[in-house]
Amino acid sequence: MKNKFLAIAILFLTATAMQAQIDRSTQPEAGPAPEINLDKPDSFTLKNGLKVMVVENHKLPRVSMVLTMDNPPHAEGEKTGIAQLMGSMLGEGTKDIPKDKYNEEIDYLGARVNMHASGATANTLSKYFPRVMELMAKGALNPNFTQEEFQKKKERILEGIKASEKDVAQNARRISQALSYGKDHPYGEFMTTESVENLTLEDVKNYYQSYYVPQNAYLVVIGDVKTKEVKKLAKKHFSDWKQKQLPANNLPKVNNVAQTQVNFVDFPNAVQSEVQVTNTIQLKKSDPDYFAVLLANKILGGGGEARLFLNLREDKGYTYGAYSSTGDDKYAARFVASASVRNAVTDSAVVAFLDELHRIRNEKVSAEELANAKAKYTGDFVLALERPSTIAQYALNIETDNLPEDFYQTYLKKINAVTAEEIQAAAKKYYLADNARIVVVGKGSEVAEKLETLTYNGKQIPVKYFDKNADPIEKPNYNKKVAADMTAEKVFNKYIAAIGGEEAVKDVESVYMTAQAEMQGQKLDLSSKVTASGKSLTEIGMGGNVIQKQVFNGTEGFVVARGQKVPFTEEQIAAAKADSHPFPELKAENATLDGIETVNEQEAYVVKMDEATTNYYNTETGLKVQSVKTVKQGPQTMTVPTTYSNYQEVEGVKFPFEISQKMGPMSIDFEVSEIQVNNNVSEADFQ
Repeated sequence: MKNKFLAIAILFLTATAMQAQIDRSTQPEAGPAPEINLDKPDSFTLKNGLKVMVVENHKLPRVSMVLTMDNPPHAEGEKTGIAQLMGSMLGEGTKDIPKDKYNEEIDYLGARVNMHASGATANTLSKYFPRVMELMAKGALNPNFTQEEFQKKKERILEGIKASEKDVAQNARRISQALSYGKDHPYGEFMTTESVENLTLEDVKNYYQSYYVPQNAYLVVIGDVKTKEVKKLAKKHFSDWKQKQLPANNLPKVNNVAQTQVNFVDFPNAVQSEVQVTNTIQLKKSDPDYFAVLLANKILGGGGEARLFLNLREDKGYTYGAYSSTGDDKYAARFVASASVRNAVTDSAVVAFLDELHRIRNEKVSAEELANAKAKYTGDFVLALERPSTIAQYALNIETDNLPEDFYQTYLKKINAVTAEEIQAAAKKYYLADNARIVVVGKGSEVAEKLETLTYNGKQIPVKYFDKNADPIEKPNYNKKVAADMTAEKVFNKYIAAIGGEEAVKDVESVYMTAQAEMQGQKLDLSSKVTASGKSLTEIGMGGNVIQKQVFNGTEGFVVARGQKVPFTEEQIAAAKADSHPFPELKAENATLDGIETVNEQEAYVVKMDEATTNYYNTETGLKVQSVKTVKQGPQTMTVPTTYSNYQEVEGVKFPFEISQKMGPMSIDFEVSEIQVNNNVSEADFQ
């Protein structure tokens, strides 16, 4: 039954993903740069240093506000997480307005006010603008830091840290930043349970007093307002904001590695590897090669039409998508090329990344690639101008990055003026293929050995090992030995005993299961019927309607989706025969015990059921905790893990009542609502 659920969910998710793709067979043509007219802000500065910029736009009765502090980055050290905690407490009422009343008034006005550690944003109808500005100012400058709210926000952050512990992609990003910048750098440090647990309410108050200051602050107001009115309101609500000298701060120096190396971190629960090829850079918007870098990144990894995507996904089928980003920052930034790839091709994916980095460094881009990249940038830039937040950000960038006033008016002209030679020069300067960290976060038992033998251009790439805190370690032992007398059959016997025993399990002739989940904000319904005679029915529903149905009668089957009925292929029939049983372990003939691995921080026997499916059984309890299936969809090969937990007894047999599945970036967590044994299943279900 559980493997049948896996198969139908794969089909559903694959269909959803295919539907979401767009046609990239045609590329836009580059044309002359359009004229960009950005209204110059009216500006004035309060005595406390707060600079206010106003852009009048009376087309719609809306106003947007952005308050931001351009303070130099600073490390939080042992109190890492204090900024996030403080920022989360802002906007939860003020010293003179209770939290509920504060939020109710904002909702009543139809406004949005959001606050964070370095500022705030607000959107409102222009007729409510004076009051919303006042509420934003009160929330930012007169916060009510209470012990109750502190404890609530602190617990929420701790829950988030705990929830992210097993998220391989999120951990990969965190570890990659720590290794690139250093853990003592503001851009490299990260929150831990320990650092957050040690925080106090007094720490929050002290941090706010030290860093929430006006001398590096900007307030941008855009929309249906008059500068004269904004000036009056800004003086009224922000003049009492007192200047304070910022704490002394020295940024650590950021360095790249002397030679390209692999930095590996073991996550035993990873069913795919997170790969980041990265190096730190010094790039500002004001640099002369800034626009060449933008186009170089667009061509290399800036979307579905870029080289990395076409190579690693479209050509080789290693991943759902491969991308790159090139940051700019006054202090330090990074170039990152990344993808989530199957374990089996991790080393090959690294080679593909290096191939593309060397290619863009050593060869000029084609005229077609250059024209397409310029056209894409033009379209994105023009569309972005329709958002008030974009105009506010541009106004801020001109101030905080010391840009010329016509920087954005001439933006597209400068894009169009970039040559292929300039792109190659920028790639050589910023994409350090010979001094890159190849950060790989994945399953050591399946990945590490191949990485150890990885060579490029005839040179061995050294591998260094790190733990989850980005601290260097010796190479772990990934091959845990299984007792000589342990076999797959004994693992199955232990599993059968754990869920109720052979007699009870063999009495199960059919199982009917219903479960629910949420995906992209929509409620998903799953119902499954499976028999010991090898028949199965699975339906996926949404909004009360069946959107996909899969039927197998023991000999042949079909899928119904979007009104079309498609018969099973021979490959699907073979898979259905293997899966269509409440307990496939009872009929597994060629299963092999492959070792012991860690699943959800507990040891589990690894049993290869067939070429496509591997199951994991807890060594202590005997329960099945995970099943990993490899499936092909067109040129793509996907590794889909399904985890099982919360076993509950039904008619003398234990079934998992929580089933979670992840496929690429999508994850579905099903909660089983009902299981019926030997009931509500008939031959008519499989016709």
